[in-house]
Amino acid sequence: MPSSMDIIIVNWNSGGLLRDCLRSINIAADQYSFNLNRVVVVDNASSDGSADEMEELKIPLFIIRNEVNRGFATACNQGEKESKADYLLFLNPDTYLNEDSLAKPLIFMERGFNQHIGIVGIQLLDNNGEIAQTCARFPTPGRFFSKMFGLDRLFPHVFPSYFMSDWDHRESREVDHVMGAFFLIRRFIFEELGGFDEQFFVYLEDLDFSFRARQAGWRSFFLADAKAYHKGGGTSEKVKAMRLFYSLQSRIFYGYKHFSWWPATGLMLGTLLIEPLIRFTLSASRRSRGEISETLKAYSIFWGKLPALVKSISTQRIP
Repeated sequence: MPSSMDIIIVNWNSGGLLRDCLRSINIAADQYSFNLNRVVVVDNASSDGSADEMEELKIPLFIIRNEVNRGFATACNQGEKESKADYLLFLNPDTYLNEDSLAKPLIFMERGFNQHIGIVGIQLLDNNGEIAQTCARFPTPGRFFSKMFGLDRLFPHVFPSYFMSDWDHRESREVDHVMGAFFLIRRFIFEELGGFDEQFFVYLEDLDFSFRARQAGWRSFFLADAKAYHKGGGTSEKVKAMRLFYSLQSRIFYGYKHFSWWPATGLMLGTLLIEPLIRFTLSASRRSRGEISETLKAYSIFWGKLPALVKSISTQRIP
């Protein structure tokens, strides 16, 4: 019996990108090697009408409309509810699939000797047709600090980043983490691990899931044989200050969830006190007033929400 898949897409003001993505799914799903049960679009209170008038698309489409933006992790969990498929694909709306983007990773997962693989990502191409570097190592406190101080860029051989920028992504291999833009998971694993952790509004929820899956004995794999286009940045380009704020907040959550107290607290203090000075200095050296303004907005939001963040950490500390 062919394997089955549900595709979950979280949408927020993606414009025409979502429609193009759904059209590409229609092409990629025209295969006889699997059954596409549902394509679930969870719309996080978009104001641009991007999730409207989808009736003409010839796919099993279901749309969930949130009245407020509930965040990426929560929306993904919403989309997975009631799924009965063998596999879940969490897909960004700024992706465009090729004909084999779905069939190849499913065939790979179904092979008996790959039953230890729980998560698969594929090769993503950018606007220039170049291979995007989308895999990562699990972060350590040292890797977060080296990124904060820019040491991973100045001395990459001494301070390797948790992003695998030292690898060209041209061959298939097991990795710690594959990017959430195309995140294929065995459904029963997703359910056993309780889905994405909803304290991550956006960013690092996929990395956190990959780490928890590894702790449970599952592996992640990068499949270079299958390809898709990924615009990158997506709708978050429109809200750069909020993007930076959520990135910083998720880093703090990740630190307190997976590191011991002292390194996690050091990471938070560095994020609050040292990193903004580094960011402002770099922006000033580039004479980028816009960058300075966005950084100032992001840290203003961060400082304003710090009491709630500390309370959340103290009441929801996860060993």
